[in-house]
Amino acid sequence: MQTRDAPAKINLALHVTGRRADGYHLIESFVVFTELGDRVSARPAGNDGFYLDGPEAGVLSSEDAKGNLVVRAREALREAARHSGKVLAPVEIVLDKRLPVASGIGGGSADAAATLQLLCELWEYRPSREHLSRIALRLGADVPMCLFGQPSIARGIGETLEPAGLGFKLDLVIVNPRIGVSTPSVFSALDRRENGPLPLPRGLGDRTEFIAWLAATRNDLEPPARRLVPEIGECLSALTHSGALFARMSGSGASCFGLFESPQTASDAANRLRQQKPGWFVAATRTIAQA
Repeated sequence: MQTRDAPAKINLALHVTGRRADGYHLIESFVVFTELGDRVSARPAGNDGFYLDGPEAGVLSSEDAKGNLVVRAREALREAARHSGKVLAPVEIVLDKRLPVASGIGGGSADAAATLQLLCELWEYRPSREHLSRIALRLGADVPMCLFGQPSIARGIGETLEPAGLGFKLDLVIVNPRIGVSTPSVFSALDRRENGPLPLPRGLGDRTEFIAWLAATRNDLEPPARRLVPEIGECLSALTHSGALFARMSGSGASCFGLFESPQTASDAANRLRQQKPGWFVAATRTIAQA
């Protein structure tokens, strides 16, 4: 069975800069990916199959499998291959779900991106990068950036990506209060949809300067998300009191992250938070240069 990691996506900053005529919001976001993530495995089979495993699988087990982004990614890739005259054989896919669901760290989008990449390898199907990105975008605005899988500035609805290599790794603690947040509800609750753009990044080779730059940026979705889920404020406060150099909500929430001085301080903070908040999802991790 072949396997592909599906790293969690963290929006270190997320500025909402406008809205298209079709209702999609325009964003500018600095995105990184972490060692923490889900995992997708696949192998040839007599019939298509999809199975859930992992510590977070229980939340999804009652859902219709046809609606899962992994299954939708498989079918989208198969349909694209059919148009080019290639018939793709049945596969058995296992999703090892380790990230909380509807949490603002791109779990479903990362799963879809990993599925596309894994099945291209398994099926020996080689669409161009541009074609694969178009397939990814049809699955969701965050899927192309997860396909890209490296520190980036995302613009448009998230599909326009500019590499933003960091000369260091970031040590994070991710917390989630186990409350799902509806992304459309958060966008609907925005007070303003035309906000200032993301400033030009600074400190890409110096962590202290980079964190100082982050402090001058925003997540425009954080205020409306906090009104919908007040526990987000509690998460941010807990991270700050645990010694985070910087704390913010990721994406549309409710997951929050804190940046720490070292892997050890992040691990120590995560252990304390697990004891203080046994009902929360808490994990220490590091960013990766490329998925």
